[in-house]
Amino acid sequence: MKKYNISFFFPCYNEEDNVSELITQSEKVLKEYADNWEIIIVNDGSSDRTRDIVEGIMKGNSNIRLINHDENQGYGAALTSGFENAKYDLIFFSDGDLQFNLNEIIQFLEKIDDFDYIIGYRIKRQDNFIRIFNANLWNLVLRITCGLKVRDIDCAFKLFHRSIFDGIKIHSRGAFASAEILLKLKDGEFNFIEIGVNHYPRLKGEQTGGNPFVIFKAINELLKYKFGKNKEASEK
Repeated sequence: MKKYNISFFFPCYNEEDNVSELITQSEKVLKEYADNWEIIIVNDGSSDRTRDIVEGIMKGNSNIRLINHDENQGYGAALTSGFENAKYDLIFFSDGDLQFNLNEIIQFLEKIDDFDYIIGYRIKRQDNFIRIFNANLWNLVLRITCGLKVRDIDCAFKLFHRSIFDGIKIHSRGAFASAEILLKLKDGEFNFIEIGVNHYPRLKGEQTGGNPFVIFKAINELLKYKFGKNKEASEK
């Protein structure tokens, strides 16, 4: 199988119980499928030992990098830091909660030469009813308001050619970021494919995506994107 130069990055917030295993799993996959590679942990203002653990692992391992936010800035800010600091031709990101089997990236690598980017969808999402309901409603809202026809917008298992981000800037600081990325790529008429990936329950740490503040912020950013975009279009 062809090997690639790949940047893996992971937004992490209070993932001290997962980050060491996350790096171990990532290294195993990258050593098999990549010629040159890096693992970037974006520590988004964690209040636990996430930063300390990563700094310890980094000693003597130049393939591991830490991007540190002194304060929690939000999921979108963490994604932006990951994309801006990734240096290789392919960029893959996932979350730091170990809810995916990273080895499934082989399905993406087998097809990435034919597409600009590939996004995963969770075959059977292993979350509670409320989170699944909110996600389905969010997907429906984005489909109706923005024409974003994607099965699982916020699935954190995506692979991109780095070059497609030339000229694209992500403004969202919160949970709207994944949707904003896909909307701007849609406007750019890049081609993509969706591939199903397995999803596993979170065993350690706490989820933050269902926080009412996170949801409200995502809706607010959607409104800013939608009406800001319409305003720009009317002024041209």
